[in-house]
Amino acid sequence: MSSAAPRPVPAQPRLAATLVLLRDRAVAEGGGIEVLLLQRSPHLDFMAGAFVFPGGAVDASDASPEVAALCAGLDDAAASARMGLPQGGLAYYVAALRETFEEAGLLLAYEPAGHLLDLQPPAEAERFALHRRRVHAGERQLAQVCAAENLRLATDRMAYLSHWITPVSERKRYDTRFFVAAVPENQSSLHDEVESVSQLWISPAEALAMQARGRLLLRFPTIKTLEQMATYDSTEAALAGVRENGDLRPRLPWVARRRGRVVRILPGEPGYEEAQRINPSGSELVVSETTPGAVTELSARVRRVVAPNPGMMTGPGTSSYVIGDPEHGELALIDPGPDIEAHRERLLDLVGQRLRWILCTHTHLDHSPGAAALAAATGAEVVGMPAPPHANQDTTFAPHRVCADGERYTAGGCTLRALHTPGHASNHVCWLLEEERLLFTGDHIMQGSTVVISPPDGDMSAYLDSLERLLDESIEAMAPGHGYLITRAHEAVRALVAHRLRREDKVVAALAASGSSGATLDQLVPQVYADTAAALHPVARRSLHAHLIRLAGLGRAMQAGERWVAAR
Repeated sequence: MSSAAPRPVPAQPRLAATLVLLRDRAVAEGGGIEVLLLQRSPHLDFMAGAFVFPGGAVDASDASPEVAALCAGLDDAAASARMGLPQGGLAYYVAALRETFEEAGLLLAYEPAGHLLDLQPPAEAERFALHRRRVHAGERQLAQVCAAENLRLATDRMAYLSHWITPVSERKRYDTRFFVAAVPENQSSLHDEVESVSQLWISPAEALAMQARGRLLLRFPTIKTLEQMATYDSTEAALAGVRENGDLRPRLPWVARRRGRVVRILPGEPGYEEAQRINPSGSELVVSETTPGAVTELSARVRRVVAPNPGMMTGPGTSSYVIGDPEHGELALIDPGPDIEAHRERLLDLVGQRLRWILCTHTHLDHSPGAAALAAATGAEVVGMPAPPHANQDTTFAPHRVCADGERYTAGGCTLRALHTPGHASNHVCWLLEEERLLFTGDHIMQGSTVVISPPDGDMSAYLDSLERLLDESIEAMAPGHGYLITRAHEAVRALVAHRLRREDKVVAALAASGSSGATLDQLVPQVYADTAAALHPVARRSLHAHLIRLAGLGRAMQAGERWVAAR
């Protein structure tokens, strides 16, 4: 097996701040809000030519006691609390104001009388233009300007918006806090002709439309911020919305290649955890997708191919995993998927005649039917547990070996250990790749959704017990039967258990509300699954039934004909 290339060390991000300046557009011009965008010089080595909001790196002077004393209505403790920081938050506010003054000539500050700084008189404008040049050149600090002009910085007019971190693949990186403020009515913006070469007041929707047509170069954080600002119809509404919904979560975009295109993924979006794990350098060449037929190399030992059977119950399609050294030695295949010729041919292209094992997680119709044809074509042995006598089972499944809990199978320098995990199905088996502590979860755990527990073969108590069992295993990540890799495995398992128990609490509450007359499954579903689309209620009904059976076993519910009541 070839050794992995050394990973490049990402550049350390520099602290920075950005200010999104808003103003209301006249009703005669269509109303709504406009934002200020500055075009960066094409000669710069970071975001050259892009249109951005004013902002830049945090300087040491931004954290000085002198400037902190000049901040109106905000101290470091309050600023840091707003941003989820232990300390140092006020410096970001100051940096955003200073950079806006340097780059756009706008200074959000109060005059002694308490109103915002007025730069309309020519003498005022000329004097502050000199201040601006000196601050920009590093000859004077913003605190000195405020002291000389008897000003206080209008930090109380800034709303904290978001936290962005430059992707690890970039040579220059910034850890940037975004703020929003209304532009002072009695000041005019003017780009500095050094870092920025032009400026543009434009509505967020128009900026996004121009970007889509290739007429405006915008970077990813700017696009996402404009999308957020486009949801507001006035500056007042935007500031109120941002103050109420400021996002403390760091947004570190990650790169992946999907369908031949480079995409940027944010935390919480599908595939983000997988992209981080398999593409630590942020390369634009690394494929990470669940498109049917595409091959995603999850590690030097593991490749994923998704079957062309997408749907409500299968998500993007069933994932088949080829395990082992792709160049030398025997291979194993986890979940051959449905018996679809195109999928079978794709797998045969990968495994050739080196397939030793076909390991099945369970015998639902989207996971095991392809085993027989692949075994016939390669001579591989099929391993799994026989199908139980219930509906939606692959009754043709005939394993050469019936696996037992704890058994190990080796191929291509890889060891796969069987973990019997009943619940979704009584014959469900997860497979642990011990060399990578990667668990192939079949339908025991899926990315992006919870699995259906469908009685009589599905058993909610067994399912929860099987989840708890995983917490005793050394697992780094999970490769589900549908969707992308899941990292922070134990955290994900605990969250899944907590989610199921919260759902169970809703069942108990709904039963209590139904009183002594009780309720049918169809009456309970809309109450227990009020947060689920109505189109999914027929499927949710099955898991609800499993919860009720579990509650009956715990002595907390009883069935009376078609109705269920709370046990007294």
